[in-house]
Amino acid sequence: MDWLTRANRRIHRTLHARPANGWKPDRFRKMALPPIAPPGWWKALLRLPRDHYVRLFTRHSSVHPPAVGRCIEVAAAMGQVLVTCDGVGVARHARSWASHQTITDPEHTAAAAAARKASAATKPASVEVTELEERSLETNDRIFDVIDDGLSTGEGLA
Repeated sequence: MDWLTRANRRIHRTLHARPANGWKPDRFRKMALPPIAPPGWWKALLRLPRDHYVRLFTRHSSVHPPAVGRCIEVAAAMGQVLVTCDGVGVARHARSWASHQTITDPEHTAAAAAARKASAATKPASVEVTELEERSLETNDRIFDVIDDGLSTGEGLA
């Protein structure tokens, strides 16, 4: 603790004052806390992408696949992440504070695999091919009365 006494005696280069003398004026300039607590949830509305994962800062959390393409609400508190779609919970995970993590619920993985299998089993509907008429460029010339390099009267531009 001897270093603290020495550090507080010296004049700080950027503050141009002693650090021990700066805390009292700073304390009086601070505002009081508001009478109500700030909200504990971070919320966002977004559309769930095809990979059925929602990104929360640098972490990815899985969501139940039937919500893909629909508008969802992501709410993150200190300890959990809750995802709802039309008021129904489609994901609940313990919040991870480690960066660049992927949190996957095995139930969501199984539902995504079943949906992929069902999609592969169905045959695409047959598409009816319609033949289109091909016109020669002369037809367009006749329709728009284009003669002599784009000039219909031969007089040039007016």
